Amino acid sequence: MNMTSIKRGLPAMHPGELLREDLIPALDKSKTEIAKLLGISRRTLYDILDEKQPVTVAMALRLGKLIGNGPVFWLNLQRMYDLEQAEKTLSAEIEAIPTLHADTSQR
Repeated sequence: MNMTSIKRGLPAMHPGELLREDLIPALDKSKTEIAKLLGISRRTLYDILDEKQPVTVAMALRLGKLIGNGPVFWLNLQRMYDLEQAEKTLSAEIEAIPTLHADTSQR
């Protein structure tokens, strides 16, 4: 698969950015209250909001329940962000790897 085919428009967003910029302000609750509702420390929430920590499977379950959109949304957001970051970091190494094609005519 060509890595450029993954991109479709906007760059991938860290889940913390969406929480920080859009969702928490719309919820009309303090960050302390959000952390309490999620059952996590304020530090953990702040690390996610500051994009210092990824959204793990456990955190995706918590966020999905709190926001009401399920864990898959949060995992996909994190996955696309991680993939884009890795693509930037490893682009030269990945470019050097050949693409092999299996000969299926022998079957």
